[in-house]
Amino acid sequence: MPSIDRFELRAATDADVPQLLELIYGLAEYEHLTHLFECTADRLRENLFGPQPSAQAIIAWLNEPSETAAAGFALYFYNFSTFLGLKGLYLEDLYVRPEYRSQGCGRALLVTLARIAQSQGCGRFEWSVLDWNTRAQQFYEGLGATVLPDWRIVRVTGAALSTLAQQPLEGPS
Repeated sequence: MPSIDRFELRAATDADVPQLLELIYGLAEYEHLTHLFECTADRLRENLFGPQPSAQAIIAWLNEPSETAAAGFALYFYNFSTFLGLKGLYLEDLYVRPEYRSQGCGRALLVTLARIAQSQGCGRFEWSVLDWNTRAQQFYEGLGATVLPDWRIVRVTGAALSTLAQQPLEGPS
């Protein structure tokens, strides 16, 4: 993985789970979503490093031997574009601690993911951004990304997921 002057990026390992969990909680705080935070070290370990991983992560560290906290992370997985007929890389979350922002860490994480997507034959690399996070939107657009104005995320979780899963396959729509 690449290294820039201030940061070293590498694939996360099982030993990074405590750092990743801390960074994910930091993201939840930033997005004002700590009330939805349910991730545990065991869940993260199983889903990133278990027998059937469902995602992967890159972790960024400050290039200083005395630094013990990770600077940021990106968590991603592969999806599929039916229109392209190719797999895609989906960035689930990217977070850089406030004290390391505007120093190249986020850019390095995104460039690294773009390189992974290209090397894996992906037809696209995509992610979501909160509508109120205009700073991030401007940053992404500056890298050549397009913020799609006409798409909305649709999500079913918790009790609603359970209710939907129990409905008959046929019936009113």
